[in-house]
Amino acid sequence: MLAVMLLTLLVSGCVTTTDSRFSREADRQEALDNYVKLATAYIGQGNLERARFHLDRALDLDPGAPGALAAMGLVYNAEGEPELAERSFRKAISEDSDFTRARVYYGAFLFGHGRMDDARDQFLAASRDTGYQDRGSVFFNLGMTEERLGELEAAVTSYRRAVELTRGDARSLLALSRVSVESGNYNTAARYYSRLISLMQRDQRLVHSPESLLTGIRIARYLNDDDQEASLALQLKNNFPESGEYQQYKVLISNGN
Repeated sequence: MLAVMLLTLLVSGCVTTTDSRFSREADRQEALDNYVKLATAYIGQGNLERARFHLDRALDLDPGAPGALAAMGLVYNAEGEPELAERSFRKAISEDSDFTRARVYYGAFLFGHGRMDDARDQFLAASRDTGYQDRGSVFFNLGMTEERLGELEAAVTSYRRAVELTRGDARSLLALSRVSVESGNYNTAARYYSRLISLMQRDQRLVHSPESLLTGIRIARYLNDDDQEASLALQLKNNFPESGEYQQYKVLISNGN
């Protein structure tokens, strides 16, 4: 449905009732934007061939279009062409250093290739754009990157901003709880973990993961809440017996920690 709607917009955008230079430029920009929207939708569906088709059309209109270049970077990366992907991301940013989406894409690319320092720089720059629609995810990504770098205090700060901006989505609450535990801030961890549990109780689609169960177990052990620990440990054992978190739990109890 989205593709059909966007295609309709694309076709209607090519109709003009005036030959003025400004109207022609507006039509051109609308067509370019719609090509990129269509391509992005196809990338989300894994249809790289159709995505490339529309991006080629967009780049024919404007070889320096940041949105098209950034999306083409996603296509290259999915096709296993990291050098071309990075070149495309970097060109998008050079064309418009304020184009936050390109920095988010590039940051994710760098994160995926283990280049954490560079990824942090891109996410940090993206986080300064107060008008970016999905700013909460930017801070979540920044927190993950800082965590990988061992910068736990910075990660806590970033995850807290993600919680604030997303009004407490599950992944941000869990990340903040877990890293607070790692930092030894158990009371803070307990407060955010309680919010996570309340959210799960209201939304039956949200279920425990090995990560959330182990985080809760560690908080319960600190608070000497034996019943909570036993309940979560049983779920971890029964539902995720082969998980790394269950192995960590067995080490935890064997050490008496």
